[in-house]
Amino acid sequence: MALSDLIARQLPYLRRYARILTGSQSLGDGLVRELLEAALVDADLRSEISSSRVGLYAAFTKIYATTGAELAVAGVAGSDEEATAASRLDLVTPLARQALLLSAIEDFGPDETAEILGCAADDVPGLIDEALGEIDAGSRTDVLIIEDEPLIALQIEEIVTSLGHSVVGTASTHAQAVELFEAHRPSLVLADIQLADGSSGIDAVNDILAKFSVPVVFITAFPERLLTGERPEPTYLITKPFSDDFVRATIAQVTFFGSTAPLR
Repeated sequence: MALSDLIARQLPYLRRYARILTGSQSLGDGLVRELLEAALVDADLRSEISSSRVGLYAAFTKIYATTGAELAVAGVAGSDEEATAASRLDLVTPLARQALLLSAIEDFGPDETAEILGCAADDVPGLIDEALGEIDAGSRTDVLIIEDEPLIALQIEEIVTSLGHSVVGTASTHAQAVELFEAHRPSLVLADIQLADGSSGIDAVNDILAKFSVPVVFITAFPERLLTGERPEPTYLITKPFSDDFVRATIAQVTFFGSTAPLR
């Protein structure tokens, strides 16, 4: 496959992975940009990237391992989100976290994950178990769900509670979301963007973030409404339909980094 074709098809997914991995839109996009700039002057790197999707992610992993810390330090002054992400990058087991995200979010198999991470395939299940153990041992938090479809809201609630978190309420409109948040002050928000009365989950989140600092995960069937390239984009975005493992892995990351910014 031509490099330009592979990049065009896979860039949105690689950016998503980079953002979730680092906990920051700025840091994640910076790593992807670093990879593409390096490929412009390195024929061997271009060959590796163009070989396959696995090759692309393997090349990104090398960039993450060698320049991620430098990007984090450089981005500390940019925002609270970047400072929080940067301060936590060295406090986790990188391979374990990457193995879980590659499996649960990017849907790579054990052999592919091993090739991307440069480890033995037999080590991958243990790395994933290690990451899951870290999640199980992590702090519990209160969660607000903003979702107007009852079955999806129930599914999300079951995932949240299975991780040991508590759901303070489910809102189906902008007004309900703001009211529930102000009443309970949860530490995490999971939000759809199109709500029951025609109101906007984006507006609800921005009203909340105007007064409070809280991490947000958007769960939507309309990702193009958020990924416009014309304004700040969400660090954490789950596209419907979704798998339970995708949601679990994303919640684990956002509760670890614990920062977000309004979408204006």
